[in-house]
Amino acid sequence: MAVKIRLQRHGKKNFAFFHIVVADSRAPRDGRFIEQIGSYNPNTNPATIVLNAERALAWLKVGAQPTLTARRILSYEGVLLCRHLQEGVAKGALTQAQADAKFAAWKAQKDEKVSAKISGLKSEAIAKAKEAKAAEAKVNAARAEAIAAKKAAAEAAEAAAEETPAEEEAPAAEA
Repeated sequence: MAVKIRLQRHGKKNFAFFHIVVADSRAPRDGRFIEQIGSYNPNTNPATIVLNAERALAWLKVGAQPTLTARRILSYEGVLLCRHLQEGVAKGALTQAQADAKFAAWKAQKDEKVSAKISGLKSEAIAKAKEAKAAEAKVNAARAEAIAAKKAAAEAAEAAAEETPAEEEAPAAEA
């Protein structure tokens, strides 16, 4: 029986949400599965991944083959690196302490990169909001100028209308 680690689609149309499952390769995509090991939500920025890394590693050790997308998710979460380091420990290339130190360093760097992206997105959103507010203030100032000009023109026309009848009455009185 060929076992695969793959995604199982859920959610609405154009708003997919996936479960990461271990399933027989002959089972339908959204059908029967052996074990659910996590979830993946690509609708958030950055994508939300919840993964039971120990269970994924256990399934990889017994021969489960991840699909391309599942492989990328496992790599992103560090499960493949952990497997690689564990194989090195088994072969005697490095000790368990060295492997744990390498994984901890990688995880710290990865967490720093993700937090930098999140803070970058927040600062970008704040900058966009400030830019939109400045543009709105500029439009409001232009509208206020247009209204003031329109009022000034109306007052000038009204003042001209008041002066014109007085001038017309004076020549009529002379005649």
